[in-house]
Amino acid sequence: MQKTRFLALAGAVVLSVGLLSVALARVSAQAGQRATAAPPVAQGDMADPGPRIPDGFTPIFNGKDLTGWHVSKTNHHGTTPDYRVLHGLIVGTQNPRGKGGILLTDKKYKNLEVYMEIKPDWGCDSGLFLRSSEAGEAYQVTLDYLPGGGMGGIYGERLTGVQNATAAAAAAKLSDEERAAQAKLRGETWQKAWKREAWNTVRARITGDVPHITVWINDQLITDFTDTANHAAGGATDGMIAIQMHFSNEKTPRWVDGGFWRWRTIAVKELPAP
Repeated sequence: MQKTRFLALAGAVVLSVGLLSVALARVSAQAGQRATAAPPVAQGDMADPGPRIPDGFTPIFNGKDLTGWHVSKTNHHGTTPDYRVLHGLIVGTQNPRGKGGILLTDKKYKNLEVYMEIKPDWGCDSGLFLRSSEAGEAYQVTLDYLPGGGMGGIYGERLTGVQNATAAAAAAKLSDEERAAQAKLRGETWQKAWKREAWNTVRARITGDVPHITVWINDQLITDFTDTANHAAGGATDGMIAIQMHFSNEKTPRWVDGGFWRWRTIAVKELPAP
């Protein structure tokens, strides 16, 4: 009788130990899965394929240095030397504080598309200049990445008579309310297309002696603009490409201390005359 009870007790202990081992193994496996699972992916890291050159485009930034580019010595925003190549990127900031400038291509272009991949810090105002003079008189694609700024609009940088993206509706004799609604829609469109804390693409096309300019952000159409006449400096129908860092002061706050703009791809596709 005692032997039988002993054997039953021993069997129960063995069973309990076995069940405990299985349970511990499961807990260990689950812990291991949690330890090796990927952390949550931030929006800025999602599906970034890295820099690319679209079909038909030729890079004009070589990823190593600023060969083919130069800083304007006569631009009213400043003559900062702080366009530098770092780890395959062009990085730009103000130097001295408040002073910006433009980086120009050595070559002039007429009809073309420009493709860029950009990653700016919030609070910093830039622009893409098309058919620019050495001093920076140009049709500008606005890249005002700051409160109240506009991305992908058109502005006549030191040009007279250009009806910019917010005023283009005046040519159609729209009311102030209709013009405000158009500007609001443009702002909502770029903000919806934009990816915060990530690389974004900007593509701009300019064609014709009277410029027709189209702008996309992350393949979303932002602006389709045709000027009423050619208002380029001196009536030019070609010019340089430039990337900008805006000047900033207390009256015109357009840059934040320690802020940078970054470009990792700049490429062009020259187009036939329309």
